[in-house]
Amino acid sequence: MNMMLRRLKNIISENAITIILNTHRTLPDNQKDSLLLKNLIKEAETRLLADMDKREAESLIQRLRDLEETIDHRQNLESLILFVNEDTAEYVRLPIAVEDRVIIDKTFATRDLIRAMHMEASYLVLVLSQQKARLIKASNDKVIQEFGDPFPIENNQMVNRAELSNASRLTNLISEFYNQVDKEVNHFRKENKLPVLICSETSQYHEYLKVADEKNSIYDQCLSGNHDTAKAHHIVTEAWEIVKKYVIEKNNARKAELQKAISSGKFLSDTNEIWQGIQQGSVQTIFIEEGNFQPAKWIDGHITYVSPEMRNGKSVVDDIYDELIEANLRQGGDTVFLPKGELKDFNGFGAVTRY
Repeated sequence: MNMMLRRLKNIISENAITIILNTHRTLPDNQKDSLLLKNLIKEAETRLLADMDKREAESLIQRLRDLEETIDHRQNLESLILFVNEDTAEYVRLPIAVEDRVIIDKTFATRDLIRAMHMEASYLVLVLSQQKARLIKASNDKVIQEFGDPFPIENNQMVNRAELSNASRLTNLISEFYNQVDKEVNHFRKENKLPVLICSETSQYHEYLKVADEKNSIYDQCLSGNHDTAKAHHIVTEAWEIVKKYVIEKNNARKAELQKAISSGKFLSDTNEIWQGIQQGSVQTIFIEEGNFQPAKWIDGHITYVSPEMRNGKSVVDDIYDELIEANLRQGGDTVFLPKGELKDFNGFGAVTRY
């Protein structure tokens, strides 16, 4: 997802179409997802035909329909996002709820990608014993996938009874096995540096830490017990109770950062001031409440809010907050999403400056 975000946020084109919709993981609910997507594509079609050359519009509409045909709704998570322009046609499934909408702008709407990365806790669960290792990818309390080949990894060295009776040799065999497992875990972490929660007997957790190459990627608490044969969703349900505490601590730290900025005069709440700060590179972090959207128009270089009813109007930016978030990302800034009501004194949107 990181790689997709880096690629998409830098694409600027005349008609960048983003279609965002809630979906379902299971039957029969996911059978409705196809119809919702068709309706949103129809909305995009109507807007494109009204605002641009018919031939160009039909080309983009065909790209949307071609992409739609590649989507297997049986694989859906909580939401689905399509990104289409003259050169791009791709989609991503996310484990978060979204607001169904169609955005046509000069850039893709990547806010929900960012929110999925920051608001939802994605992590790996390494289910570990002296005999076996499993690897599960999770988001909050949901299983995303349990990895296959080379997982599950069996400790085939633990078969010689004579060696097992030798305490020193047994310790070495276990260390060798854990070292092999660690290398495979880090192989999966190359493209997505997710933290790892170890699910094992406490004594084995500490033995694993002795050989782990990237100890700072491992939670400093384990899910204790032997879960070799447990169902993945049962393991993740328990794991989330541990990970959730870390998420709360992290969010509280970001809120403290916000309060400090407000008291020290490093906080901006006026949208035009925030836009100027982004252009100057002085904005570090944008804070925004979940579900906060604002259509706007650029008038003489300034942002002017318009009513939600005008969102689909010509020259109206569907969501100015998304535009500012993307612009700030390109400047090296970041974004924090807060629950509704956390920024009620600032209309749900604000920014912390670097100086």
